[in-house]
Formats: sequence, structure tokens, C-alpha cells
Amino acid sequence: MNDSPPAPAAVRLDTVLEGIVEPVLVLADGRVEEANAAARDLLGNHILGQDVRLAIRHPAAAERLTAPPGAGSSGPINLVGLGTLDQRWELRVTDIQGGRRVVHLIDQTGNYAAERMRVDFVANASHELRTPLASILGFAETLSEDDGADPAMRQRFLKVMADEARRMQRLVEDLISLSRIEAEKYRLPDASVDLEGLIEEVLSELTDTQDPRAADIGIEPGDDVPPVTGDRVQLSQALHNIIGNAMKYGRAGTPVTVKLSRYPNNMVRLSVGDVGDGIPPEHIPRLTERFYRVDAGRSRAIGGTGLGLAIVKHIVERHRGRLDIASQAGRGTVVTILLPAAPGGAVIKG
Repeated sequence: MNDSPPAPAAVRLDTVLEGIVEPVLVLADGRVEEANAAARDLLGNHILGQDVRLAIRHPAAAERLTAPPGAGSSGPINLVGLGTLDQRWELRVTDIQGGRRVVHLIDQTGNYAAERMRVDFVANASHELRTPLASILGFAETLSEDDGADPAMRQRFLKVMADEARRMQRLVEDLISLSRIEAEKYRLPDASVDLEGLIEEVLSELTDTQDPRAADIGIEPGDDVPPVTGDRVQLSQALHNIIGNAMKYGRAGTPVTVKLSRYPNNMVRLSVGDVGDGIPPEHIPRLTERFYRVDAGRSRAIGGTGLGLAIVKHIVERHRGRLDIASQAGRGTVVTILLPAAPGGAVIKG
């Protein structure tokens, strides 16, 4: 008597394919024998039974898919424009028993976009550092070649060199800061921060810089605003950046208004508004991109690094908040941040 358990039923191939989230096809005699849901969504339901060269219309893919047995298992092929024009896929082909082939499509769109962002970031950072460095080297060379330079000219050159060196220093500090914030983005802040007290602290620091625009800052605190759950250092940096932008880009002598209030769904609303030229609407979606500037010349002239709002965006994202920028031409700009209130809701000063 045989007491061994019965052999499990064979798992159907189509059942296995449907459990794979990426597009997979099985070919037999150059035609699509099986295709999972992901493949049908990408290429269409009509591909079953179709010549694979019609199912995947790409010259490089057609050559690989129709190659003799044994040639289909070589390296992957990169496909552009399959599905939508901006999608990028990696195609892998493997020969299996019975003269059939498995075609696996791996979506590389996100990896490609990330790589482009990295390359653009390195190129922009290099350009931003190269410009002041070239200026410093040029003036230093001029001074070294002319020992009898006019004292007034020498002082002017030295001032330019010092200003450019400080510009480089600000840029390096912002690059380091951005890197640190990105490294911490998955670690939620857990401290309780009183935003009203922090705003007053930032205002005091801005006043100490002797910037005449600091006198134009007005705070409108809300009633019974709870503390937020946050990182005090990073929130201070975000405040410095958005209030600093309002001071720089608002017209001299006009108010910079900082408002704080409760917001529905246990959130706290912080807004900073200026009165200035405003920002054309086509630029607003790109303002938080690294090194994006509406007016590059003006931004550099007033000491901007092109990273301020990118830093603010990453700080807000780490705090699981929301950032909004609204602007009207000729009237000014309002930057709004929503942050989660701390549990309990009691106001904690300091």
C-alpha cells in the first residue's frame, strides 16, 4: 500500500505569468503563445497569436526575437518609445525547452530619469562653482602681475574676490545641506516645535544681519496654534529660505508678511508673502527644481544659489507636509507650508 501524498497538480504556465508584475511573453515559432496582463496592457490584447515582430515593433527587438535558437539569450536590449514616447524598457530574451522563448520587459524609465537628474545636477553644480572660481583666479592673477596697482583698484579687486568666495561658500553649504536632508527623508522627525517661537527667533537672527529689509517683516500669529512635529534645525532653515526670498524679491520698503494659523485635518498653516514683481505662471511648477531660476542674473546678483526652494521642498516632504507657491504678476508671491500638528496639541514654547 502506497501512503505517499498525491503529487501536486502541475501549475499552469499562464497562472505563473499572471503573478509577475512586469510584462512577460512566451513565444513559439515566432508568435506570442502566452502574455501576462502587464504585457497585454502595454502591447494590447490583440498580441496573442500574433507575429512577435508586430507585437513588439522595434528593429533591434525584431532581430533578437527572430534569431536562431541559442542566440536569444545574449545581453539585454534597450528600447525607447515602447508604450509611450518617454518610456524606456530593457528587453531580455531566454530560450527554454521545446524551442520556445521567454521575453521579459523591465521598465527602466524611472532609473533613466534618476540618472538624467544626477547628470544634470553634477553639470549645474560644476557650472555654478566654476563661474566664481574663474573670477577669483582671474583677479588674483591680475593682482599678482601688477605690484604697483592703484590702491583703490586693488581694494575693488579684493572685494570682488571675497564676494565670489562667499558665493562659493554659500553654494557648498547648500549642497551639503541638501545632501543631508535627502539622506534623512525617510526618518520622520519626532520633536515638538513651536513655530511662533521659531519665527520670532529667525526674525531676530535676520535683524542681527543689519539687512534693512528685516524691518519690513511682520508676524501675524494665529490663535491657539499647536506645535508641529518637526526637526527644529531644518524648519529654521526653511523659514530662513522663504523669508529671505521674500526680502530679496519683494520691493524695498514693502511688507513681508508671515502668517501662522490652524488648518483642518490637524495641520498648521504657515505662509510668507511679499509685494513685488511676482512670478510668471509658467515658471511656478519648476521653482523647486535644483538650480532653476526665473532670472539667473538677478538671482546671482543678490546672492542666490538656486537651491533655496529645493531645500525647502525636501524639508517639507520629510515632514510629510505640503508646499504651495502662488504668485500674481505685479503684486507679489505667497509661499505656503502645511505641517502636521504635534500629538496632544498643547503649545510648547522654545
